[in-house]
Amino acid sequence: MIYDLVLLHPPTVYDFRKEMVFTGPISDVVPSSPVFEMYPIGLTSLGDYLERFGLKVKIINIANRMLLDPDFDVEKKLGKIRTKAFGIDLHWLPHAHGSIELSKIVKKLHPDTPVIFGGLSSTYFHKELIEYPSVDFVMRGDTTEKPLLMLLNRLEQNRNEFEEIPNLTWKNEGKACYNPLTYVPDNLDEFDFPGYKYIIRSVFKYMNLLDPLPYKGWLQYPNTALLTSKGCTYNCLICGGGRDAYDLNCNRKKIVMKSPQKLVEDIAFIQRFSRAPIFLLNDIRQGGPAYVEEFLSGLEKMEVKDEIVFELFQSADDAFFERLHKAIPKYSIELTLESSDEELRRMNGKLPCTNKKVIETLKSALKNGCAKIDLFFMVGIPGQTYESALNNIDFCEEIHKKCDESSKISYFVAPLSPFLDPGSPAFENPNKFGYKKIYHKLEDFRQAMLQPSWKYMLSYETEQMTRDGIVKATYHSAAKLNEFKSKYGLIEEKDYREIKHKIEKSLEFIERIDQIILLPEGERSAALKMIREEVADFNRHSICGKNELKWEVKKRYANLGSLTMIGLELLLEEIARGVKCQIGTVDRHKVTL
Repeated sequence: MIYDLVLLHPPTVYDFRKEMVFTGPISDVVPSSPVFEMYPIGLTSLGDYLERFGLKVKIINIANRMLLDPDFDVEKKLGKIRTKAFGIDLHWLPHAHGSIELSKIVKKLHPDTPVIFGGLSSTYFHKELIEYPSVDFVMRGDTTEKPLLMLLNRLEQNRNEFEEIPNLTWKNEGKACYNPLTYVPDNLDEFDFPGYKYIIRSVFKYMNLLDPLPYKGWLQYPNTALLTSKGCTYNCLICGGGRDAYDLNCNRKKIVMKSPQKLVEDIAFIQRFSRAPIFLLNDIRQGGPAYVEEFLSGLEKMEVKDEIVFELFQSADDAFFERLHKAIPKYSIELTLESSDEELRRMNGKLPCTNKKVIETLKSALKNGCAKIDLFFMVGIPGQTYESALNNIDFCEEIHKKCDESSKISYFVAPLSPFLDPGSPAFENPNKFGYKKIYHKLEDFRQAMLQPSWKYMLSYETEQMTRDGIVKATYHSAAKLNEFKSKYGLIEEKDYREIKHKIEKSLEFIERIDQIILLPEGERSAALKMIREEVADFNRHSICGKNELKWEVKKRYANLGSLTMIGLELLLEEIARGVKCQIGTVDRHKVTL
């Protein structure tokens, strides 16, 4: 089969299976591993949109395939692919190494096939990225389905006329060209992100289950998520998805919400195949009270079978939680407090309310049927000292006592790592917000991912803490949190002992690697190889239990009849789409912006 586009998701470090890298806790509070094998949901939206016009688009999660199989041969896999173009995501900056290395492999195997990069980090570093010989195009912006279709049309027609394609960075006889970033849609309902129909359809269409899997373990624990908005009404100092960052990077001047009707439709489809929680990314209250009411009214009219998880950017009252409880049989919430220090939260912009208000919010949620609450604290935020980082755990105990020692609240701490977000106010104005940037250019970040420990990956220090201080505060906070959880029976004894051991060993590895770094190059390489296998056991769940982030799932999938119906429906849709393309009802070349 010849594809029109093959989308590749890279690992963070290529080849992580051979390199000695102590990643420590950088992925402990996200579903994926330190390889960050969970690809951005935009890939599925691209695939879904392009296939509406008869194109054949395949996702290959290279990171996950490498993670699942130590012997997976990337070059053998890619060498067999026949496609008119490759797409590689560089959305999260930790993929700076893996994405570029993967592009080099693609170019070696398919020297005449265009390589297209996309994602928020690609957008930010597009001028540097296009200088790599293995990169032909960079598609910029947060919503690139239509410009990408225009580019693929030009390539399909063998026309090297790219000047009129918005958001595109490209090469003209080796010289970099930067088209204006003008395509910023203010309506998201035309696009499916994530495109779960596309994922399921592609499994049958291309006869491969493993290639498009979102992350390791997804079949056993099939979490799903829906992006409710692009842009943001908040402007947190360290966030690359805040108001200023979206304006600077994507030319998005204001937030745009997916419509309540579309959200309800998406949830209705997901629960036809999944019984795992559905995460709503970003706070739905950014759309305003009328938006929230329309969405919850829509849910109320349908039979919601799955647990819905809401992200809150601000405090909430009884009225809000009562409304959630009325509309949804089972819901949970997530709050990223970052700090127990009210002044630091106000400065940073994350949940800028009093601690009293935070506790009132949690008590109100519990009173109104909330099934689970996740609270996240962070080490490395502006203005934070070692002492204030450890004070976060004291606040956890205060919360726990004032919330009647509820076991429904889960507490987490993690470092701001490995990098400051490009485009965030702290990245753009480090001195103003108390940061010292260590890495600046894309190549700096690419090389940083090869450092032997996460301490040396850190792209910043603060006025209050050096890299050593951030590492120390992270592990000591985690150890104190582990003691707190054990004291109140929030974790089992075996988990407490395992986490305690991992934290102690992690601190030992940090010291050992510090000593190895001082050795001459040849001795250093040999010493790092000797501890590689030992370190690998501590690169996941090193500061929290492996099951603490999981929601209880009694049943993973919907019934067999529903799954069969979905397969048949998608097959009929595919046949109908092919007929429309053949008779000219749908013409990919007539799409306008």
